[in-house]
Amino acid sequence: MSPIENILFVIIFTGAIVFFLKNVFRLVATICLGRPENRFDHLWSRAGAMLAYGFGQLRVIKEKFGFNHFLLFWGFMTLALVNFEFLLAGIFPRFSLDFLWNPLYGLLMFAADIMSLVVLGCVVVAVVRRTFFRPAHIDPTPDAYFILSLVAGLMIAFFGMGACEAQLGVLETASWMPVTKMLSGFVGEGAHTWARIWWWIHAVILLFFLNYLPYSKHLHVLTAIPNCFFRSQNLVSTVPRLKFKKNEEFGVSQVVQFRWSDLLDFMACTECGRCQAACPAANTDKTLNPKEVIHQGKVNLFTNSKSIFANRPADMLAPAPRGCTMAQKLINGNDESVAVDAIWDCTTCGACMQVCPVFIEHAPKIVQMRQHLVMEKSEFPEELILLFENSEQRSNPWGIAPTDRMKWSVDLDVPVLSDDGRKADYLFYVGCAGAFDSRARKITVAMTEILNASGLSWGVLGTEELCCGDSLRRLGNEYVFEEMAKKNIAVFQKYGIKKVITICPHCYTTLKNDYTQFGVDFDVVHHTELINDLIKQGKIKPKSTLSGKTVFHDSCYLGRYNNIYKQPREILKSCSGGAAPAEMDRCGENSFCCGAGGGRMWMEEFGDKKIYLERAKEAIRLHPETVAVACPYCMTMFEDGIKDAKASDTVVIKDVAEIVAESLK
Repeated sequence: MSPIENILFVIIFTGAIVFFLKNVFRLVATICLGRPENRFDHLWSRAGAMLAYGFGQLRVIKEKFGFNHFLLFWGFMTLALVNFEFLLAGIFPRFSLDFLWNPLYGLLMFAADIMSLVVLGCVVVAVVRRTFFRPAHIDPTPDAYFILSLVAGLMIAFFGMGACEAQLGVLETASWMPVTKMLSGFVGEGAHTWARIWWWIHAVILLFFLNYLPYSKHLHVLTAIPNCFFRSQNLVSTVPRLKFKKNEEFGVSQVVQFRWSDLLDFMACTECGRCQAACPAANTDKTLNPKEVIHQGKVNLFTNSKSIFANRPADMLAPAPRGCTMAQKLINGNDESVAVDAIWDCTTCGACMQVCPVFIEHAPKIVQMRQHLVMEKSEFPEELILLFENSEQRSNPWGIAPTDRMKWSVDLDVPVLSDDGRKADYLFYVGCAGAFDSRARKITVAMTEILNASGLSWGVLGTEELCCGDSLRRLGNEYVFEEMAKKNIAVFQKYGIKKVITICPHCYTTLKNDYTQFGVDFDVVHHTELINDLIKQGKIKPKSTLSGKTVFHDSCYLGRYNNIYKQPREILKSCSGGAAPAEMDRCGENSFCCGAGGGRMWMEEFGDKKIYLERAKEAIRLHPETVAVACPYCMTMFEDGIKDAKASDTVVIKDVAEIVAESLK
């Protein structure tokens, strides 16, 4: 390198690094605009998750094409040291990492040589896929092609520079670099000139790439690994509790009202489209596309941050002031905001969060925007008016008289805790569906028969039982939910309740996960967990009465939110002579929602394609005699789906408890 080249590179390098660091500070300052939250706990656990999912790419490789990204990622990781050496050698021409133990340096250059070829191959595969075999959830953005061309340019420049230096005999590690050595045979006259040209091409692309990242769709290169570190320790099953005080904000109407971790989420999105491919709303042509919600959040954040930064010191790292003016609305403004219809389309099934390779938390953001629309704007779908009124006034979604809550128990031996100071080991929390819905009542009756047969000490609250508030919370009516939760907890504490049984996954997750925010920690078990334990303990002995093909549907709030997958399947095996239930293509953690979650149970579903019908048809394609469920909401949606698909004569829908109760007779 000539002295003039050296000086020129130092100037370019210094400018590029200063500009890059300025952009990094801007990104950090933008993240800091969010509300405070402690995600610096469990540091060892977080570091382990970062290594496994950030560097190990465990979620990325769950899809076949993820291995291409895995190789790209590790190609860059391998080349990081080589590029570090390259940049320092541009400033200090005699610098080299060859001071490392010789075989170690040789192995590094061997790895760099091979991985450069691998990365180049991955780029070709990615371009071919995007051009000729592009999945529907991948957008054909020019930015993606531009980034891939930059990556390819880096690899080609690396080989061109190395081949020329090898031909000139100045590349001491040429014997360790088979690809470069082979290419050197094609270098003719002017090797020295071409070596300098390739060197400068490599340098310019590398420094340009570094500074282009913060402005491109590949911003996740900088933010994805930190997002894996700061992820929620478990799949997010709830939303932060609100403070109902004067002058408080209820929900999120401005992007800076999100927590800082949410703002990091917006920046970490890889736009891979996996959330879109998994989303039941997106799959049925609704307005909601979770990928777009996150992208719109990012664009809205960057648009509004400019006006905030313009009115504060340049070196300030702090949350945005409350009530600050936004340049662009977050909800239903234009392309830089989230559509109202998209907010109400969500079933909060969690499929988007389950598949996201960088642990973005989509559903809580949508619920928080619902909170704003419901509590501050009173803008929500008409059909929710009755739901909110009925829940607040009569503590059940149907508005049925609370005195009718025990009608299901007529002619049954049901112990009520309020009778004569009765005590019990377990509270059977029946829930609104189990108490008032005519079809779900059969599940409640079946569970009663199982409990009586098991010899367990149990009881119900009778007419003192209130709605758990699940739908209210997911729909954004946080105030009424809060009041319900407090009343329920008071009743539970009145009777010294410690253990709770539910037949509804929505009641289950609310009592187990949401109520902990109120300082209580009940031992909540879903009826499939309890029944499976009773069978294993020999307290009930079901007969093999389940014949014909049975398909099991995983409830989102049972499986994805609470990791209960094996228990219902083990129960069904016990009732069918050891035969495992048939599985739909989308099952387990990849199950497809029935369409009732997130309060959608109480809302009309518009459009030609219906979520519940898509799921029902998926089950029907397996030609089952029985579709087994473990949720009253899923029961309702499947019965509607089977009816609309005109399969009621051949397929019956049963809850797992009903199947067990029948096998005990």
